[in-house]
Amino acid sequence: MAWDTEKTKSRILEAALLEFSEKGPAGTTIDNVARRSGVNKERIYHYFGNKQALFGVVLDGELRKISEAVPVSATGRLDIDAYIGGLFDYHREHPHLNRLVLWEGLTYNGTILDESRRSEYYAARVSAVRSGQENGEIATNVDADVLAFLLLSLAGWWSSVPQIAHMMSADPDGVDLDTRRRNVIEAAKNLLGQCDVAGARGDVDSHGF
Repeated sequence: MAWDTEKTKSRILEAALLEFSEKGPAGTTIDNVARRSGVNKERIYHYFGNKQALFGVVLDGELRKISEAVPVSATGRLDIDAYIGGLFDYHREHPHLNRLVLWEGLTYNGTILDESRRSEYYAARVSAVRSGQENGEIATNVDADVLAFLLLSLAGWWSSVPQIAHMMSADPDGVDLDTRRRNVIEAAKNLLGQCDVAGARGDVDSHGF
């Protein structure tokens, strides 16, 4: 029977995602990934190299998924309701992504895995904000790169530190996620200095926030 290489790689990556998001790169071992995936570690090394390389592949894959799920406008005009609401929803449903990014920052002391390519992907987000500024749709009193970073933080930080969100919630007995989502979108609009942004939502082949 022929060996299903792609299926095996998928099993490895699924197991590695769980291990890395739970324990970080330092706490994860190839042995644990092998046990969790049911694939021997020699094959893991053969397919992905060392542990850092495997972590990079896992993170890259998760960034691709959010980029496809929540693309920035191809026209350079941001639909804030769709974009920020989409980011908020995605991070709430996939909290492991922010965990991976936080583990990366804690583990590698400022070293960015695959920095040149990832920088290009984030540049698309900055470019969309800058285009909005040039079109008079977004306030210009804050630089585009700072605004793009703040939008990322505004939409995703809730899923990174849910304990703080719980303690600061206006409704400690139960979080109304629809209300929180609406507030996040309105806060994003206020941040950009606008009441409404109309725009097309297109596909971009780039990594998301």
